[in-house]
Amino acid sequence: MSELKQSKYIDITTDYGFKKVFGSDTNKDLLIAFLNELFRGRKVIADLYYNKNEHVGDTEDVGTVIFDLTCTADNGERFIIEVQRTAQDNLKKRMLYYSSKLIADQAPKGNRRAWNYAISEVYIIVLMDGFTMPDAGDEMYFLHDICLCYRDHGKIFYEDLGFIYVELVNFVTAEAELDNDLDRWLYILKNMSSLKGLSKYLRKPIFEKLFQLAEYSKLKPEEREMYNASLRNKWDAESIRSSQEEQLKRAREKAMAEGRAEGEAEGEAKAKAEVIKNLLSSNKFSNSEIAELSNVTVEFVNEVQTEIAKGK
Repeated sequence: MSELKQSKYIDITTDYGFKKVFGSDTNKDLLIAFLNELFRGRKVIADLYYNKNEHVGDTEDVGTVIFDLTCTADNGERFIIEVQRTAQDNLKKRMLYYSSKLIADQAPKGNRRAWNYAISEVYIIVLMDGFTMPDAGDEMYFLHDICLCYRDHGKIFYEDLGFIYVELVNFVTAEAELDNDLDRWLYILKNMSSLKGLSKYLRKPIFEKLFQLAEYSKLKPEEREMYNASLRNKWDAESIRSSQEEQLKRAREKAMAEGRAEGEAEGEAKAKAEVIKNLLSSNKFSNSEIAELSNVTVEFVNEVQTEIAKGK
């Protein structure tokens, strides 16, 4: 694994790297800083607590890291956030399921009348690494901030349930063009393992701590083993995804080519049918002569003649 030794910093989009940076109480200031940038002033988290159930969904999922967090805002409000570095299968439905479970789990076992559905706000935040938003089309947004709203005029219907998808593949801002701390976070997330050090564009205390934490040379031997295994898993997943995407591309190209050929053949058949109809209406040629003139079979001429008789 010489490639790993050449990398000064770990890849924090791996399962291990994501947990290392964001998954401990000691480093929760990093996660708070990142989340506050994602909320872009709509929420300001002052503190957060890692709930015991790291994974509120299907614990057998592979390649998925989920943090279930209880957050306290600067105004004292409390709300729940689930942060994921997740695989792409059934992405939208999975996130809807997880958000629904976070809501349902708030219900008390009894005395729901007194509780009166006092549901805390719930947000699902998804870090998407190496794949695109399902059904996004040609959109190149790297941040998808989603809520429940009216279909007709877009006014927000329910404020306290939200989904934030971070689509790293669409974040293409160069280091010298980083405009704000959200840009800086996304640049680091996407490029950490290829960086040589902390540049002037990233020189802030929060990022200095992040870079120190992510140094490969500072990992203990057992941590290196876990990271290397996690990195191999990421590479394997990317290889599989790339192969699947190539197969899908080829299948689409084949289908389009077959569709074009079928359309051309259908158009040619219609054109020949019109010629045959004209020849039949002249009553000057036999069906076999028309077939020879039109370069078709006698059976095809007979079919056209039958259609004429039926009035088609």
